[in-house]
Amino acid sequence: MFQMYQRDVKMDYSTMQTYNFSTLAVTQNNINCSKNDDFKYPLYSSFFSLVFVVGLTFNMLAVYIFGCTFKQRNETTTYMINLVVSDSLFVLSLPFRIFYFIKRDWLFGSVLCKISVALFYTNMYSSILFLTCISVDRFLAIVHPFRSQAIRTKRNAKLACCTVWVMVLSGSIPTGFLLDTTSPNSSTNFCFENYSKKQWKSELSKVVVFIETVGFIIPLMVNVFCSVMVLRTLRKPQTISRGGTLNKAKILRMIIVHLLIFCFCFIPYNVNLIFYAMVRSNVLMGCNAEYVVRTIYPIALCIAVTNCCFDPVIYYFTSDTIQNSFKHKSVWYSGAKLFDRLQMDSTQSSPGTTLKRMTLGTMSSKTFESTV
Repeated sequence: MFQMYQRDVKMDYSTMQTYNFSTLAVTQNNINCSKNDDFKYPLYSSFFSLVFVVGLTFNMLAVYIFGCTFKQRNETTTYMINLVVSDSLFVLSLPFRIFYFIKRDWLFGSVLCKISVALFYTNMYSSILFLTCISVDRFLAIVHPFRSQAIRTKRNAKLACCTVWVMVLSGSIPTGFLLDTTSPNSSTNFCFENYSKKQWKSELSKVVVFIETVGFIIPLMVNVFCSVMVLRTLRKPQTISRGGTLNKAKILRMIIVHLLIFCFCFIPYNVNLIFYAMVRSNVLMGCNAEYVVRTIYPIALCIAVTNCCFDPVIYYFTSDTIQNSFKHKSVWYSGAKLFDRLQMDSTQSSPGTTLKRMTLGTMSSKTFESTV
């Protein structure tokens, strides 16, 4: 009996040792999973400085063009003007970010930090939604040029812009003002990076689901659908009219630039943000997963902020008036003007066909110009 009791005691002791060892291993594993992404500070400070210089130059030029030299106002320019406002606000907030990532200490107060965070998400998702509005407007003008005339009005464009701002601010403001800028262990004030795991589990995971669904996944599907439908329409023979080849080349160029900028700027960050939220909420666990998302996140974020530099490129390729303001007429643009002059000369020599060509030309020109 004594031997059996002694054996049971040894087994219990062994079990306790195993349990304590497992607990220690888990604790050690958590220690090893501590973040090691300090490379982001020099990356952010240098990259954001470059974005600030380029973005400020391009957007101030866009503000000047839209405010002082741009006389034409239609649906597309309404979306562009709102996009310029969003980009300009974000660019002007970048110096605060640059200073923080150099000093690693926020010295401008809690409220300004929260506003800066909100401006980042406001810019990203308003850019996505305004670019989607431009894509939908182009789709309606080219695929349904006559039926969409009642829809494509300045009033509806302004209403769509107001809806975008309400949706974006309802997601970005909570994201910014949930941030805790204080540090319990030191006098350093954080900004842009101090959300707790409790916040991720309770509030932020829901915010991420909202902004990813409404601000990224649905707009991505809409942009792809509109671009495919426009390309299908351009392939139809009945769309050919006077100057049709040149117009098709321009629309194709616009679609390619639009999709490239959209995919390059927004897909890496938003896909990684989904996994980042899962890691921070403990839905996806493991040191390897946390290491990957923490490494990719700063790189994807740097790519995302370049949208404020690339948006003026979309303005340039979308509007002839803006191209003239930049005073960089390309070869195809000069060729289009020459083609129009030759057509006008030929119509003067053939009076019998003047009315038919003028009708076709006017329809084609109005349909195309309504998109730019």
